[in-house]
Amino acid sequence: MNSSIEENSSSLWKDAWIKLSKNRLALFGLAILCILIITSLLTPLIAPYSYEAQNLELGATSPSIQHWLGTDIFGRDMLTRIMYGGRVSLMVGFIATAVALVIGILWGAVAGFFGGRVDAVMMRIVDMLYALPFMIFIILLMVVFGRNILLLFFAIGAVEWLTMARIVRSQVMALRNQEFVEAANSLGLSQWTIIRRHIIPNTLGPVIVYTTLTIPSVMLLEAFLSFLGLGIQPPQSSWGLLINYGVETMEEFPWLLIFPGIALSLTLFALNFLGDGLRDALDPRASKD
Repeated sequence: MNSSIEENSSSLWKDAWIKLSKNRLALFGLAILCILIITSLLTPLIAPYSYEAQNLELGATSPSIQHWLGTDIFGRDMLTRIMYGGRVSLMVGFIATAVALVIGILWGAVAGFFGGRVDAVMMRIVDMLYALPFMIFIILLMVVFGRNILLLFFAIGAVEWLTMARIVRSQVMALRNQEFVEAANSLGLSQWTIIRRHIIPNTLGPVIVYTTLTIPSVMLLEAFLSFLGLGIQPPQSSWGLLINYGVETMEEFPWLLIFPGIALSLTLFALNFLGDGLRDALDPRASKD
């Protein structure tokens, strides 16, 4: 029985990859995302200048051979700043989303599997948390505990898990009465083992799709916080912080807004294209067509 389940799971993932490979927009999004991740990892090696290097005599200059994307008002190379900013923005997106995934998956799996009073209490907590103004909550954290980048990761992740918990709960409730769960019970496996080995792996399809849609949401939230001056602090940079500076000087130095805006928009489009492609590829109803 276990081998049959593994074969079916392998076949589903194989079919999903075949469908995804036929979606040009999804492949474009995947390629852009891979390029951005590799560039971010190699930024210290390939960046043309130091992100802190200033040339006050040079000041803000338009794109040139020496500075492909121009410089800011402090004479700092914009290409370098955008590369380092992308590193921070992607790090916020992935780490905060990972925090949201861990909390949301565990919460939703436990609530959906045990049901009854456990489910009622846990989901009422989720409902109450939904009613809280989370933007104010994050801002308060930043003010009380200081503008720490690690705190920013976990603060954003801690408010993005609620929808994930609901998605996982609904999937688990549909799975808990399946034959493979009954077989695992008959073998004497503990409930936590069943959740870890059998329930959670079978919810990965919707989880992966929602993850690709959560990352851009988290990045936009970080960009908004940086725009308000509550996110990443100088001399570090993120795309949100660069866009904030660009807005202040857009009439005089438009390239300071245009280039980081393009970088953030391209990343968000890539993630949304990939998310839409994964949603279609992992949709079990599509496999019947």
